[in-house]
Amino acid sequence: MNLDSQYWDNRYLHHETGWDMGVVSPPLKSYIDQIHNKDLSIMIPGGGNSYEAAYLASQAFGDVTVIDIAPSLVEKLQEQFKHTRIKVICGDFFEHTGSYDLVLEQTFFCAIDPAKRPEYAAHMYSLLKPGGHLAGVLFDRTFEQSGPPFGGSQEEYEKLFSTLFDIKTLQPCYNSHPARKGCELFINLMPKIKHLCDNSY
Repeated sequence: MNLDSQYWDNRYLHHETGWDMGVVSPPLKSYIDQIHNKDLSIMIPGGGNSYEAAYLASQAFGDVTVIDIAPSLVEKLQEQFKHTRIKVICGDFFEHTGSYDLVLEQTFFCAIDPAKRPEYAAHMYSLLKPGGHLAGVLFDRTFEQSGPPFGGSQEEYEKLFSTLFDIKTLQPCYNSHPARKGCELFINLMPKIKHLCDNSY
């Protein structure tokens, strides 16, 4: 299966978005609520309908970038956020360049081909500033049908990320949306070597 921009554009155009909860992810909302520095540079890859970006905007965060590969979705988001400081980019995460304090993960990791997960980890490492964080949720389950979404396990994620990241948190979510209760892990990862001064978030 070719998980390219056309594939994802068609999913959104035909409303085939079963992963969409319709609200900001509760674990991510809780995480955002304890961040005091509103000037952090934040990126959300594979932003989808971007409930997290909307929540960040409502909380006065001023440097938020959303990237998604689906053109029709990006056009909709650009219209939605045109009176905010949210920047929406149409593009491939793996080709994106930038430097961020925080990357929020919410249903992007599970949407990419599992063969690209090492590349995901390496590219996340390259995008984060010293002291930066990759935080969000990953599925802690397997799926009977062929993906996306693609699942995984805590053991798999530890092996994947431990080479490049210090794992601050990798544990089951206590506050998942009811539709995902018992199926999510919360991650908070810091790039190794880069964390010259650990921020409180």
